[in-house]
Formats: sequence, C-alpha cells, structure tokens
Amino acid sequence: MPQSSRAFIGISGWTYQGWRRVFYPEGLPPRQELAFAALLFNAIEINGTFYRMQRPHNFESWREQTPDGFRFAVKGSRFITHMKQLNDVETPLANFFASGVLRLEEKLGPILWQFSERMRFDRDRFERFLALLPHGERAASKLARRHDARVSGRASFHVDSDRRILHAVEVRNATFMNDDFLDLLRRHDAALVFSDAAADWPYAEDVTSDFVYIRLHGAEEIYASGYDATSLDRWARKIRAWMRGGEPRDAQRVGSRRAPRARQRDAYVFFDNDAKVHAPFDAMELADRLDVQWRHEHAE
Repeated sequence: MPQSSRAFIGISGWTYQGWRRVFYPEGLPPRQELAFAALLFNAIEINGTFYRMQRPHNFESWREQTPDGFRFAVKGSRFITHMKQLNDVETPLANFFASGVLRLEEKLGPILWQFSERMRFDRDRFERFLALLPHGERAASKLARRHDARVSGRASFHVDSDRRILHAVEVRNATFMNDDFLDLLRRHDAALVFSDAAADWPYAEDVTSDFVYIRLHGAEEIYASGYDATSLDRWARKIRAWMRGGEPRDAQRVGSRRAPRARQRDAYVFFDNDAKVHAPFDAMELADRLDVQWRHEHAE
C-alpha cells in the first residue's frame, strides 16, 4: 500500500450514555471522553453540527483535546439538507462555516452532507448546492463572511492556510442511483458515501473523488448489529483496494463507468452502529486489519 495513502478509522460521535463503563472506563468524566477516544481512533465524526449551530470555542476545544495527525469529519447542518432541502442555502452555508468549523485547522477532515430517505434526486438543485461548496479554507472564509445575524458577534473567519476542504454526500433514496448524479459528484469533486445500512437504503460503491468515505451503520440491523470477523475481513480487503487507487473486484457499482485508476486514495471509515456499543470495538478491529498503528502509538 502506498505510504502516502492513509486510513482514518473511527466512530460517529463520542457522547453516548450507554458506552460508559463498557467502552469508557468507570469513573471517566464525560468531559474527558473525546480525549480518551482520540487516543484509540485517528478520526471521529462530529454529530452535534448536524443538529445545532456550534460556537468557535467548541471547535477550538475539540482540536486542542486531540493529538497531532487526528481528523474530524464534520456533519453538515440538517437545516441545509433536511429543512431547507437545498433551497436558498447560500446564507445557511455561510452561517455553518462562520460557526467555527475552520477553527479545527489541520484536523478538519471531510464535511459530510447527509440527506434523508425522502430527499429525491433533483439535478438542478444538487448542482446549485455542489457549486456553492468551498474546496479551500480561504474560499470557506470568504463564504463565511456572508453570514447573517444568527452568528453575528461570534462568527469566525480566520484561516492560517488554504488547506483543501473535502466534501462527502450520503444519500438514502434510490433516485440517486444513476450516472447523472455520479457524474455531478465527480464534476464537483465530492465523494459518494458508501453507506452500509443492512439493506435499509440503496447502496453503491462508485468512486467519485480521490478519497473514499465509508459509513458502517450495522451489518444486519441498522445502528444495532456488529460486524463479525468475516465482514471486517471483507471490508479491510475492499478498503485496501480503494486505497491502492483501484477498486475491489466485487465493488457494487451502479454507474456505467469504472473510476479512473489513481495513484492512491485516503479512506475515511466511521462506525455508526452505536446502539449496543459495537462501534468502538468494531473500529479497533478494522484498524488492526488495516495496520493503522494509532492506538498502539497513543494509548500506552
């Protein structure tokens, strides 16, 4: 596997009551749970940004609690994806980036844009949305300055670099399973999320960017069931193929075209089967299969 390709393996969120005394040690204060998890995983999805507007000091705190080399994936606001359904979202997008996302600095990984099962593919609407997304920190800062009064007095625009911003799109309606949508993602350099959800949602493994983003919601029952050794072996094999710049022989593509071969690709993989505390343990098992040494280096 090329040395420059990286696997970021982690969990979707870190604040779960049911994880205490099972994954988190007994007596660990909740305020220390992120720091504990970040010693075991090199990436975590931030769920809170999906539900409500955060503040810059939250992002600063999260960045400071995590080691060098760590990545956060940030869920885009449901106000944009679910409530506005991508209609007139330039100002809400500005508010989202002004809320402090850029304070994560070098630890900012992909932005995850998740859509509901009710959201159908509308080419013009998605093209307008994808065209608005900034792909660099300076462009994001410029967009953030167009915020409205909702974040006045606490907006954050400062950037210390022009690092690339990645975007990933998770869809849950069969109307997206076509070449038109996949070509749109490729044209706007956004990754299709490979969203394994026990057959609850339509599924595809078409590569549309130079990284892959995988969400593992549950092998048999969404959010609840774990991944056994055979499943984890299969996922490790597939991820290695994508990271090497190709694709697995059994890739479940819905598009008519294979992705162009790349020199390598980074992989972001998050376990969201949190209901019965499978997620953190499955993530550690997969990381071991992919030779991710993070927890061995940080949790000593």
